[in-house]
Amino acid sequence: MGEPGPAGPRPDAPGRVVTVLGTGTAAGDAPAVGGDATLVVGARRHLEAAGLPPGARRITLGPLAPALDAVEAELAAPGAPRVVVLASGDPGFFGIVRALAERLGPGRLDVRPSVPSVAAAFARAGLPWDDAAVVSAHGRDLRRAVNVCRAHPKTAVLTGPGAGPAELGAALAGAGVPRTLVVAQALGTPRESVRWLAPAEAAARAWPEPVSVVLSLAPERRVADVQRTLAGPWRTEADAGWALPESAFAHRDSMITKYEVRALALARLGPRPGDLVWDVGAGSGSVAVECARLGAAAVAVERDADGAERCRANAAAHGVDVQTVHGAAPQALAGLPDPDAVFVGGGGRDLPAVVGACAARARRTVVVTLAALDRVPAVRAALAGAGLAPEGVQLQSARLAPLPGDVTRLAAVNPVFVLWGSRTRTQGVSP
Repeated sequence: MGEPGPAGPRPDAPGRVVTVLGTGTAAGDAPAVGGDATLVVGARRHLEAAGLPPGARRITLGPLAPALDAVEAELAAPGAPRVVVLASGDPGFFGIVRALAERLGPGRLDVRPSVPSVAAAFARAGLPWDDAAVVSAHGRDLRRAVNVCRAHPKTAVLTGPGAGPAELGAALAGAGVPRTLVVAQALGTPRESVRWLAPAEAAARAWPEPVSVVLSLAPERRVADVQRTLAGPWRTEADAGWALPESAFAHRDSMITKYEVRALALARLGPRPGDLVWDVGAGSGSVAVECARLGAAAVAVERDADGAERCRANAAAHGVDVQTVHGAAPQALAGLPDPDAVFVGGGGRDLPAVVGACAARARRTVVVTLAALDRVPAVRAALAGAGLAPEGVQLQSARLAPLPGDVTRLAAVNPVFVLWGSRTRTQGVSP
């Protein structure tokens, strides 16, 4: 290979750029706007704190599109326009840089970040954050942030109107997983405060000051037990893989979803961070545990007390948080938040009613496994009756098994029907 050539300019870098200044999270942090700025854009609190030059026009951020139009028009104006955009912390982290780069191109941006609010909040808490999940609830669905907090022991939530510590605390208070909230307000300002609260305490308070970020922490799991090589909340290399063998779970008399069946069920469920998955008729909780290992929040619903205890033990053994509900479906589902996906295992005469109740509330998918051919039509009808398009297969496999003489045979596994129904993107569910 030859020597690398000389570095050249960014391919989309024209002459006029927008200066994006991060501000507000470091002690004594104040943006240096400069006296030659012709247009300054930012939130009201940033504009008031910045000490703007008297000749500069000011645009207070509200709806983003008009501000972007004004920035683009200013850059096209004659003379020597200089545009400055003020933002909190690191404006490239869930901030305005994305919208500016889409509209103007990255080469027209001179981004000068301050300390990100998430980094500042963890610093105030005295914690590392390379193992944290970070989720934004600013202008987004709060339920996805709640599900990330349920699934991960260390999460930072960027807040917004209607998605602050009170709303987050109320949602987590009854979730069944222990969490402590660290509420960081007005970081980097004289009004800064950092409070450690139980979710119910956060829900009961009024929060008049701007809240920068809320940390959700699991007791005794605030510091990762291994040194990280990859940032984020993901599992260690030892936990790689999915559709784990039955031996990875405690179970009773082989009453567990076999790994071949579990592999297809997981593929149809599609668990991901921000999702909530129900495992109904959980037995050992193997599906709930696997969904949690893949980043989703999971609830295991099991009618037998010993089965519910096995679900808890299996979740603990795999280091994941699974809320376990001891009760019989569909009655036990009444107090649970609506799921994105549901797995229903087992059988019984009440299976169609359970599937119908789950399908009525699932936002995306319901997957059902059963052995009895006679119940397939009723389950398909229950899925279709809730507006889901029913599909399915009969899954039959044979595993390699040793024989005397260093030879191998095929050992048949009992056939299982795997049925599923999916909701189209245009369909909705009750809130």
